[in-house]
Amino acid sequence: MSIHLITDFGLKGPYTGQVLARLYTEAPEVAAFSLLADAPAFDPRHSAYLVAAYGRDVAVGDVLLCVVDPGVGTERVGIVLNADGRWFVGPDNGLLEVAAQQAEKVSWWLLNSPALGTSNTFHGRDWFAPAAAAIASTGDVHGTRCDGPPAGQRGWPTDLAEVVYIDHYGNAMTGLRAREVPADCDLDIDGTRIGPGRIFAAGAPGQPFWYPNSNGLVEIAVNRGRADAIDGIEVGAVVGCL
Repeated sequence: MSIHLITDFGLKGPYTGQVLARLYTEAPEVAAFSLLADAPAFDPRHSAYLVAAYGRDVAVGDVLLCVVDPGVGTERVGIVLNADGRWFVGPDNGLLEVAAQQAEKVSWWLLNSPALGTSNTFHGRDWFAPAAAAIASTGDVHGTRCDGPPAGQRGWPTDLAEVVYIDHYGNAMTGLRAREVPADCDLDIDGTRIGPGRIFAAGAPGQPFWYPNSNGLVEIAVNRGRADAIDGIEVGAVVGCL
């Protein structure tokens, strides 16, 4: 069993390392990895589609520690989700909702309140990490069963026709599962028409195309170029199917 971090902490600075160190302290026998450290900052809605996509690829029984938490320190609560045998720990702000929607079997827990002395600004390290470590090491959930997210469902779609993430190469991931999109359709983003492809070298250099990426999402790329250099392609851009 392993723990996988999905956060918006960024690729620089101490925060991911501090969480990994806390996980080691709590459960030194459990492997822990930073799976994604640059989810859209302060943006649980778009990040939720990445949580769902990356969560599908971890082993059944593994734990995903998910922290995109602009409301840290407020009255929002912490939750645990089991979706088709995979565990998710994080804030009750919608971040785990899409993973639940796309699963066949789900269970929810409301986390116990943070321990006295917990930092008001680093719940990822001081509250969620110990909860994730306990699940991974002993199977114990530090909380009580509940019927669903305590804040209620937000009504976010199961598949989101928007760009949700720009990677290091400028490729634009969407919140659409590729299996839900006709393989021969053209996409439209802000007036730019983008046809389907299979591999990066499928088109001429500089030509945009979309393809099913390795995590099952519709992704837009440019052969030897950057999709995010195309006008209108950014996180939140609406994607149409022509």
